[in-house]
Amino acid sequence: MLNILAKGLVIVGVCILGFALIPVRQLIAQLPPGSMRRRWYVLTALIFLFIVGYLGFAVTFWSQQTTWPDIVVPSIFFLGAGFVWLTVTLSLQTAADLGRLLLLEHENITDPVVGIFNRRYLNRRLDEESARARRYNLPLAVLLIDIDRFKLINDTYGHQVGDVVLNNLGDLLLQAIRPSDIAARYGGEEMFIIAPNTTSDSAGVLAERIRQHIEAHRFIVMEESDKTQEISITVSIGVASRSQKTTDSRLLINNADEALYCAKREGRNRVVTYSDIGRKFASKVK
Repeated sequence: MLNILAKGLVIVGVCILGFALIPVRQLIAQLPPGSMRRRWYVLTALIFLFIVGYLGFAVTFWSQQTTWPDIVVPSIFFLGAGFVWLTVTLSLQTAADLGRLLLLEHENITDPVVGIFNRRYLNRRLDEESARARRYNLPLAVLLIDIDRFKLINDTYGHQVGDVVLNNLGDLLLQAIRPSDIAARYGGEEMFIIAPNTTSDSAGVLAERIRQHIEAHRFIVMEESDKTQEISITVSIGVASRSQKTTDSRLLINNADEALYCAKREGRNRVVTYSDIGRKFASKVK
């Protein structure tokens, strides 16, 4: 009877280790290539070694007489196999839960149409970057971007084409900005760029690069008649930068909005910085 119990514990342990390879394989499939995946490959090899060791133990002591003290080792084998199975199963479940949380967080801060950050995330990051710029006396610039005559696109091609244009615009913005910049949808057809540690002149150069990049792009759209057509858009951009008088993030937005309004008024498809408005006004006074 004890022989059957000892052999049964070892054989069940082998089966548990074999089943443990299933979640390990699923977890490895979710991991990107790199050191973490290699470590799980090492764990897979160790599980195979455990299986070989269990089987070797079972073969070696298969015909020996078993006493109650001899049950200790098979019991440890059984519990060890259960521990391995429980560990890898919990690891797989934890990875799945973290993946869902990251997906929910990404959806919570991403605009579903444009594919860049949304207004909620923008407000939070702008407050953070403004506070950091004040604390360390760093430059900070913002860009407010508006699609010229976007309503005409919606009226001519339909709102579905308008959404396609917005989505492509998000991709173009991400291509044109720097890794340190933050792109978000401000509202409607307006986009917003936070450019940390950027002076007014550098922000103007960045804005002009964005404007040219968008102007040179041709959007392929599908009309209701199933015909494709190329359309192009232009944008007007208002640029504002932090100064001793504009340390508040809301005032920074207002200045960028005023610069954007000036760009629209002067003919669209152009970049206007808030400091340019002040210089123009000063020249008129003289």
